[in-house]
Amino acid sequence: MLQNALLLSSSSSSSGGGLMMIIYLVIIVVFFYFFFIRPQRKEQKEKDTMLSSLEVGDSVLTTAGFYGIVIDITDDTVIVEFGNNKNCRIPMQKSAIVQIEKPQDAAAVAEDTKAVEKKDEKKDDKKSK
Repeated sequence: MLQNALLLSSSSSSSGGGLMMIIYLVIIVVFFYFFFIRPQRKEQKEKDTMLSSLEVGDSVLTTAGFYGIVIDITDDTVIVEFGNNKNCRIPMQKSAIVQIEKPQDAAAVAEDTKAVEKKDEKKDDKKSK
């Protein structure tokens, strides 16, 4: 009788341990999803939208660290012109592009910096008077 009671108690505790193992595995899977898989998908989605907005004339930064201007676009490749030499045109994959700067964005930044410089000059003139 005592042996049967011990066997029953040990079998019920082992099934509880199996349940705890399943709970731990579920927690680990959820952890990996939220900290590894989901951010990677979000980053890939952002990169896809960035590359889909690529147009001829955009200034780009490549994975190699070179800045250039897009001359032509096909399905998965782009032709990028580097530097002042108009003969330096290199075809490369779209996936090699890390950053895109639109020409109108560059003009807006240039205007903002000019406005700040003029403001600083006016402050300097007032201080010198």
